[in-house]
Amino acid sequence: MERIKQAQFLTSAIKEEQWPHDEIPEFCFVGRSNVGKSTFLNTICNNGKLARVSQTPGKTQMLNFFTINNNICRFVDVPGYGFAKVSNEKKIQFATMIDEYFQSRKNLKAVFLLLDLRHAPSKDDIDMLEYLQHYHLKIHLIATKVDKVKNSQLVKNKKLILSTLKLSTNTPIILFSSISKQGIDLVISKLADDVNTDEVEVET
Repeated sequence: MERIKQAQFLTSAIKEEQWPHDEIPEFCFVGRSNVGKSTFLNTICNNGKLARVSQTPGKTQMLNFFTINNNICRFVDVPGYGFAKVSNEKKIQFATMIDEYFQSRKNLKAVFLLLDLRHAPSKDDIDMLEYLQHYHLKIHLIATKVDKVKNSQLVKNKKLILSTLKLSTNTPIILFSSISKQGIDLVISKLADDVNTDEVEVET
């Protein structure tokens, strides 16, 4: 998979019975509500209208499934976490929905955890990483908004992210910019590798 040439919304789901039922590999994307996840998905798919970019973080309230390259794989966009204006009832609903997916989804190949390169990971980010590790899921770290960080600060900010997450300094983390398109080739490479393997290995 050199590039994503076709990407299309398939369905939204809250419960397991609403998920697509087949053996197509899936990749899940998680991150804080303001991390730029929709923009990230639109950029790697070369489709500015694929995932809704909302002016109000926290709008995504279901698992959104997208078919990629005519079903070579699927993307699953998860509701953003850490947004204060979401009610406790909604947070519980989100947690239940996501927990069900991560625990039982056999199609899931890997999870892309998006982090804002400008800031140290929040407690929500730390909790999400620990949650993914608990289920022994394969994790790829993506640091977004690289274009908003000075070149002289890139290494420092990357080290801050890894140290805050209590990860080794040599843990892979993809630096990504939707403006310069930095990191797209690395993301596509990870997707291609994971589509073609049955191995489950937590990269972090």
